[in-house]
Parts: sequence; C-alpha cells; structure tokens
Amino acid sequence: MTAVDTGRAFALGAPLIAALMVGLFALSFLISGLLGLPTSLAEPTWLRLVGGTVVLVGLALMGWTFSNRKPAAVMVSTYVTFSKALKRIPASETAGRTEPLVVGGPQRYTRNPLYFGIVVMVLGWALLGGYSFVYVATLVLLVWFGAILIPFEERELRALFGEDWVRYSRETPMLVPFTKRKKHA
Repeated sequence: MTAVDTGRAFALGAPLIAALMVGLFALSFLISGLLGLPTSLAEPTWLRLVGGTVVLVGLALMGWTFSNRKPAAVMVSTYVTFSKALKRIPASETAGRTEPLVVGGPQRYTRNPLYFGIVVMVLGWALLGGYSFVYVATLVLLVWFGAILIPFEERELRALFGEDWVRYSRETPMLVPFTKRKKHA
C-alpha cells in the first residue's frame, strides 16, 4: 500500500472497528430480546470476580499480540480486508501488502490471537456484568470470526505468503490455542 493509502486506512480503521463492535452488541441485544432472554442474570459474586479475571486475561492476550504486531498495522490490515470484501475484490488480490508473516509470540499457539483475546475479553464482560446479550455477543463473535472473517483473511494470507502460510496453518490452530496437534516428521 502507498503511504496515502496507509494513512487513510489507519484513519478509517479505528472507526470501522468501533462501528463493528457497536453493531455486534446491537445485534446481540436484538437476538437476546427475540429469544426472550432476561436482560440481567443473577450471577453470584464469585462468578463476577472470575469474569473480571477473564477480562484481564483477554486484555493481556491482546497486549501480547500487539507486542508482535503493532495496532496501526492491525488497523491498516482490517481496513484493507473490509475494503476488499465490500468492493468484492478477490481475497487472492494482495493489494500491495508487504508485511511479514508473524509466527512467533502468541501466533505460535493460534493463528488469530487478537480475535481469541477479544472473544475471551467479551466472555469476561459477560461473566462480570451478568447480561445475557453479552453472552450472546460472545457467540456472535465466535461465529463472525470462525465462519466469515477468518476464512476470508486466510485466503488473503495464503495468497500473500504461499507455502509458508500453508505450513503454518497446518501446524497452528485457527482460533482456540492447543486444539490442534502438531505433526511430527
């Protein structure tokens, strides 16, 4: 991407992510209402304390991810991915991206540590707040990431990194760490 494109992507990436999160919670609130779920659940204090701990774990995972891949790069990548999806540009089109394949740090355990950290954090919010729509948001996130966003991004990454990506994806779980056994020669 050119410097102008990168600047625009960075400027639009954060609002795009914020809009997606607002949409996610609005959809989850609507689903909860349609299912007739109570808004607030009577959770015990110990479960709320666990929720606070889970939120911190999710934030730590996200922080660890950002130690290997800077937030600006994530926003640019997010913008490029969504632009391609909205404009119906094939995932195989690399759009001039040149970032390296990151396989260290949290990426040793999951190909999508940021998404996993987000899911963990939202689950923690659900436990902490005791709101049914936040539990639904956790499920909606899992479906969104696992069925829509990650498959599209992984087609992009395969086009960008070729056989290195294929090898990495065979050895590393898509979202949940420690769910895939490494193949030994």
